[in-house]
Amino acid sequence: MNRNTKYCNSLTEYNRLVSREVAIGNINFGGDNPIRLQSMTTADTMDTVGSVEQALRMIEAGCELVRFTAPSKREAENLKNIRAELNKLNLTTPLVADIHFTPNAAEVAALHIEKIRVNPGNYADKKKFEEIEYTDESYQAELVRIREKFTPLVLLCKELGRAMRIGTNHGSLSDRITSRYGDTAAGMVNSALEFIEICEDNGYDDLVISMKSSNPQVMVEAYRILAREMIKRGQVYPMHLGVTEAGEGEDGRIKSAVGIGTLLADGLGDTVRVSLTEAPELEIPVARKLVERYSNFEKNAPIAEIAGELPYNPYEYKRRSTIAVKNIGDHNVPVVISDLSKHENLKPAHLYASGYVYKIDDDKWHLKEQSVDYIYTGSYIPNFELPGTLGVICEANVWKNKNQVYPIFDFETFLSAEKMHEELNFVKIYADELELVKSLKQDKFTNAVLVLQSKNVNNGVEMRRFFIELMQANIEIPVVMGNTYANLDDETFQLYSSTDFGLLFLDGMGDGIAIHTENCATPQLITSTSFGILQATRTRISKTEYISCPSCGRTLFDLQETTAKIRSKTNHLKGLKIGIMGCIVNGPGEMADADYGYVGVGKGKINLYKEREVVKKNIPETDALDELVALIKEYGDWIPVKVDPEAS
Repeated sequence: MNRNTKYCNSLTEYNRLVSREVAIGNINFGGDNPIRLQSMTTADTMDTVGSVEQALRMIEAGCELVRFTAPSKREAENLKNIRAELNKLNLTTPLVADIHFTPNAAEVAALHIEKIRVNPGNYADKKKFEEIEYTDESYQAELVRIREKFTPLVLLCKELGRAMRIGTNHGSLSDRITSRYGDTAAGMVNSALEFIEICEDNGYDDLVISMKSSNPQVMVEAYRILAREMIKRGQVYPMHLGVTEAGEGEDGRIKSAVGIGTLLADGLGDTVRVSLTEAPELEIPVARKLVERYSNFEKNAPIAEIAGELPYNPYEYKRRSTIAVKNIGDHNVPVVISDLSKHENLKPAHLYASGYVYKIDDDKWHLKEQSVDYIYTGSYIPNFELPGTLGVICEANVWKNKNQVYPIFDFETFLSAEKMHEELNFVKIYADELELVKSLKQDKFTNAVLVLQSKNVNNGVEMRRFFIELMQANIEIPVVMGNTYANLDDETFQLYSSTDFGLLFLDGMGDGIAIHTENCATPQLITSTSFGILQATRTRISKTEYISCPSCGRTLFDLQETTAKIRSKTNHLKGLKIGIMGCIVNGPGEMADADYGYVGVGKGKINLYKEREVVKKNIPETDALDELVALIKEYGDWIPVKVDPEAS
């Protein structure tokens, strides 16, 4: 693999990277232990009864580590009571104190519970979004200051046998780090390494490390760089995986699966949290589905090893270079293909789930926000007038040279075909057919797009292996990735497909997505999932994005209810990113690259942000939604609400 050094054991065989084993209470993390599931309470930590009741529901759901917020010494001290009440119930599940800004609270919490989480971005630093000029000497002086502030907690945890998570968040990198390394994945890793070195210098190594971001692309890059650096240093600590502020419902699950699933597929990760804006016990079944899938990957058919230098950089996103064939490849956004081949007599109404609505009144097609680019109709060619933006793909043996209709060939049939479309032809190929790659250099493929499929259990990894072969051979034919899913519930379908395709899109591979299903997922769900995967990987934006924190004891308003209200008013603002944060800890930094922010700053009080700047302060919560809409209008990002033609 090279690229300086490796970040995982293998890119073709599922093989977990073995980390140091760390005991947290009576449970061991890392090493050969199972991947552990965890979550965080949303109750006020000062509410002992409410906190215990919620922890109980989480533990019953399978949570193996329960995290509580400790914003001050009061909450940290009350963790003693929560631990005692759980002990009375014979529940020994380890507890974690989540610390931001208050080192003295961390030292109090360490007296009572099994693990402390600190954020290097705000444990000893403040964030004002300032750029600071450092010399090597002045930067070293800052490290000395941080060492003095952090060392007492390190020594206390060492003495008491407590574990610690050093949890870097992309959105809360300190001004010191961003001034030195930029707002980058590499900066996230260096922020953690500074704290790791202080621990190691004090002979303390009961550490778990995390690199969270609301952007799966940044999150994956950061964990890979972290793994690479730990391997180089000769000490691999357990890694806690998570996409922070993933959101709710479908969006939160897709985004989490894209980020967490990509890393799990590479054998990284020892503990997982899926951060949803929902009740914490609902996070555990989602995390379990993601983790359990990889127990089957050791049974997959062998995938050819990679020879030579890796032809792409796994630590920095860059899309694979391809030629453009019609609207596929090169700088075009990845296309979405719907499978409508199950309809023997296709009618205009069947296109509704693919994002097209035909209105008889005005004899026109209307496009929804998520309208697919092509439909696959199998052995049937539609006999009605199609929307001008939609292409039809049919089997080559029934294809006719009609406007907007394109053939799809089996590989061998295409090589011998005399009749084909002059602009665009689709060619099926399987990811294990590496011997066919040399055939792709023929001039015949100038107007061809490959439709890549895999029968392997670990299909995303096998497809990646095929892409590597293409890149090593300098073959720039566009590739649409296809997969078939069968007999899955809706949530599992979304998690699996998001993992398989997300892995590839995050590595810059793939020019389109074509999901097929058997006995699962409605056509509408397949369309929304396809676009959701592209949105989560930041390769094609088709809707408003909400960066919503998962709620905790610091939250100053009902996040689920507020998110729903904001979504109802703004979900037509395609491409806009809105951060919804329950408190100032998850405020402007954690919103990362949001265009607008809605942040709780006190009971019933909201601050509104334009990017990272507060523009409206202490607005009553009752007025905040209207004020947010007014703010979006003021900056020219508001568009009128479109009336759904189906509803009129």
